[in-house]
Amino acid sequence: MATVTIQKVTKAFGDNVVLREFSAAFQDGEFITLLGPSGCGKTTMLRMIAGFEKPTSGEIHIDGQLVSGGRTFVPPEKRGVGMVFQSYAVWPHMDVFDNVAYPLSIRHTPKSEIKASVEKVLSIVHLSQYAERFPNQLSGGQQQRVALARALVAEPKLLLLDEPLSNLDAKLRESMRFEIKEIQKKLGINVVYVTHDQTEAMAMSDRIFLINRGVVQQCGTPQEIYNSPANQFVADFLGKVDFFKGEAQNGRIIFPAMGGQSIPYSGGRRGRVDAAIRPENFYFTEDGVLTGTLETQYYLGDVDDCRVRVGDTLVRVIANGYVHRTLREGQQVCLGVRDMMVFPDDGLLEQMLEIST
Repeated sequence: MATVTIQKVTKAFGDNVVLREFSAAFQDGEFITLLGPSGCGKTTMLRMIAGFEKPTSGEIHIDGQLVSGGRTFVPPEKRGVGMVFQSYAVWPHMDVFDNVAYPLSIRHTPKSEIKASVEKVLSIVHLSQYAERFPNQLSGGQQQRVALARALVAEPKLLLLDEPLSNLDAKLRESMRFEIKEIQKKLGINVVYVTHDQTEAMAMSDRIFLINRGVVQQCGTPQEIYNSPANQFVADFLGKVDFFKGEAQNGRIIFPAMGGQSIPYSGGRRGRVDAAIRPENFYFTEDGVLTGTLETQYYLGDVDDCRVRVGDTLVRVIANGYVHRTLREGQQVCLGVRDMMVFPDDGLLEQMLEIST
């Protein structure tokens, strides 16, 4: 296991600053995810930890040793890290055993030790029975596990994963998430994982660093970031959410676009606000705070994904799948609200919408 300390790391390519004063401390045994949209700087940070890029300024320490910073630069092969890339990068002319053994073979490790180490790691990734197969005889998920085993066989202090599941189909991605997390817990290894997929981040991470435009917007557990986002960008990027413009006054937020209907509010903001409500935090009830018309229902089995017209506003409601049996399109309904996040109406929401388009 290895601690990683990053102190005010900035990376620029010419005039383009892709990462700005990133500071963090990753502890022993943590599963850390660097999350954010494409081009936000997360892969650049991972490559600097690995030693494939040098920071423009700042320092990186692994296990207390300075590996990047000032005049010091430790090359990748001497950092004790393993890395798995987005592409499987398995050797097509080698069978599974030799692919996994490769890092040990180039170190001239004795054959008996190679055999024992490879057999151990193939058992961990559930590929023991495929040791003699070639990559073209394996599924995408199996090839990704070969790449993972190859990174683990040299017993690295730190495992770096750069969007390793993005080339897999949805069902394989889901199963591999849990396999990687179980392997990490079993080995007690530190993992730094890069993804733009918020579901992966939520399912696997101990802590998430959410990055936008090279700046960390928020760091915390999945629960902290999801339930208490630092700003509108965080609320919008992690999970489903709708924003409603309103006026906070006299213990309520009034929504002009909802025909003047309002929701009780006990927070400290006053005046113009952006209220952010996740679709699962609306619910159908006979005695709600909002009334409207159910316009559409999308039955997805486990949930009923609905749209309710409240004044001039279309509100998304993700309800229990059983709701589909009791409600009909065109019906008048009442909505309750379990939770609401309130931000100042400072123009950030409009900036986000401009960026997304």
